[in-house]
Amino acid sequence: MTNPSTELARGVVTALLAAGVKEIVVAPGSRNAPLSFAALAAADGGMVRLHTRIDERSAGFLAVGLTRSHARAAVICTSGTAVANLHPAVLEAAHAGLPVVFVTADRPARLRGTDANQTTDQVGVFGRLVSTLDVTDAGDVVLHDDGPTHLNVQLDDPLIPEDDAWAPASPGRQRSSPGAEASSLPLGPRTVVVAGDDAAQAARQLAEAAGWPLLAEPTSGSRTGEHALRCYRLLLDTDLGRRIERVVVFGRPTLSRPVTRLLGREDVEVCSVPARGAWAERPYDVAHTAAAFTVPGPDATGWLEEWRAADRDVSRRLDALLAAEPDLTPYEVAGAVSRALPPGGQLVVGASSPIRDLDLMVRPYPVGSRRKTIANRGLSGIDGVVSTAIGAALGRDSDAPTFALMGDVTFLHDSNGLVLGPQEPRPDLTIVVVNDDGGSIFSMLEQGAPEHAAGFERLFGTPHGVDLAALCAASRTPYLRVDSLPELEQALASPNGGIEVVEVRVRRDNRRDLDARIRALTA
Repeated sequence: MTNPSTELARGVVTALLAAGVKEIVVAPGSRNAPLSFAALAAADGGMVRLHTRIDERSAGFLAVGLTRSHARAAVICTSGTAVANLHPAVLEAAHAGLPVVFVTADRPARLRGTDANQTTDQVGVFGRLVSTLDVTDAGDVVLHDDGPTHLNVQLDDPLIPEDDAWAPASPGRQRSSPGAEASSLPLGPRTVVVAGDDAAQAARQLAEAAGWPLLAEPTSGSRTGEHALRCYRLLLDTDLGRRIERVVVFGRPTLSRPVTRLLGREDVEVCSVPARGAWAERPYDVAHTAAAFTVPGPDATGWLEEWRAADRDVSRRLDALLAAEPDLTPYEVAGAVSRALPPGGQLVVGASSPIRDLDLMVRPYPVGSRRKTIANRGLSGIDGVVSTAIGAALGRDSDAPTFALMGDVTFLHDSNGLVLGPQEPRPDLTIVVVNDDGGSIFSMLEQGAPEHAAGFERLFGTPHGVDLAALCAASRTPYLRVDSLPELEQALASPNGGIEVVEVRVRRDNRRDLDARIRALTA
């Protein structure tokens, strides 16, 4: 007879399979042993792919990356502080609307409130933004498709199965979601389409149907076609930008203050397609909300061509400014990575400066080229980016490589994501680390002004002096340092396969001045 904990764990894994989970990440522990054995049996039966990670934070973000590549993932951990280490990944999944399943093992309820080892209050530990089930019966498990679910599974001794003969049944087919109902927008007002993170192709399709400019962030899924503009954020504070009368916004715009100011203008009508995530309400006034918008036909006023001409002009001047710099700039690094991405390829971008550098440098890709750019913009943190990139690369259904672009602090924050066991799947992933020895984004904000120089380096610049080559050697991760644009382009054109790190060192001391000169291009 199967012991109760083994039976419960097998029921939970069966529920995961039924909900479309294809990837399971396990962090080792004793209390979660029944769940780990059940996950291994499912993997041996070809139902899921199994991953193990020694750090729960890395495990959580690996699951986030896998799910971002449309391979729904679950992560399993033991009780106690292990659960708390999942919290950053849980919050990212909640605010991005990712259906990751977080499965935590727990002691039985009779031990709660006692000083039993590794026992704490795990029910609701992730807060009210996450659906939580305290599981004693697998039949009660219900998983959500619009965000993460926390399954807190009570497991009692014995924790080891008496037999290894269990094989889960094949799950049934998943139901498709119904199509969205559309609302019609009249032509007339001078309109732009803003595509924030995870906007998808609907933003591009509306812009093309209406003949409107498309202001698409790199991770929108809409930075494609002839309506997308490269330097839109530099144009928004010009006379052209001030003539905007209406905005249709998709996804979650998070990258630039000019876009934030545009959406908050009292003289601009905002129409919104709601974004995914736990807090989807817009922080500005919205005149119309619909699941989708249509238009009666294209707007033939010449509005689009004005934006295209201005974008071409500013792009040329930006490229000339960067080419004249004596040193390699982080903008040029971002541009090289975006150009190197092949059809079917995937780019994972870190927060802070790299995603904003990419926003100014990536030219719209051709429609249908299946180039995908993703980032953790749910809460825009630097947590777990290496692990997210590895997960995204593993989950990508393409033979083309995955690149990752991130700063040095972001890389260091999750460098233990490079610690993989000998039996773990390893994707083709080139991680480009733009190393300016600290946090350059703060130099471009208010705290980077000269009057705050005395405390800036210690409080915000945070130089670390870490030898990235030695750090990579510790995990046996192939490493290459490049010092010029041609060297970087060569490294990206000829990846070695597997996970490798390419370090590019750039200056930080001139970043505030460089950013000011770029913004002055449209002054």
